[in-house]
Amino acid sequence: MPQSIARPATLAAAALIAILPLSAVSCSAAQKALDCGNTAIRISSDITDVTTAFNNASNDAAAAGQALQKLKNDLDQLGKNSKNTDVSKAITDLTTQVDKVQQAVDAKQVPDLKPLGDAAGNLTQVCTG
Repeated sequence: MPQSIARPATLAAAALIAILPLSAVSCSAAQKALDCGNTAIRISSDITDVTTAFNNASNDAAAAGQALQKLKNDLDQLGKNSKNTDVSKAITDLTTQVDKVQQAVDAKQVPDLKPLGDAAGNLTQVCTG
């Protein structure tokens, strides 16, 4: 199940990064592209770390919790710094999914990572749509 978000998350990051070179027609569009690019780089790495940690949870259970906390911290920071309301909302939605994964882990349940991948995909749509 954790591998199911690895590819979409990577594709999402690539799509977000791809919009950076596009010339913006307004300051708002340029700011949105900058927000999205910065977000893509950090979140792509964090989601990959979460996926890897859950794939190896039997070897190092603490790594999953650490990876989730890093993702949450980065999302909090990016949400505070985002100047675009659509990007901020997508970050908030992604944070909600991180919280749900954390709740499952805290309850000693296997988390469903698909909604986390879906939320990352939604961030891509916000940035490219």
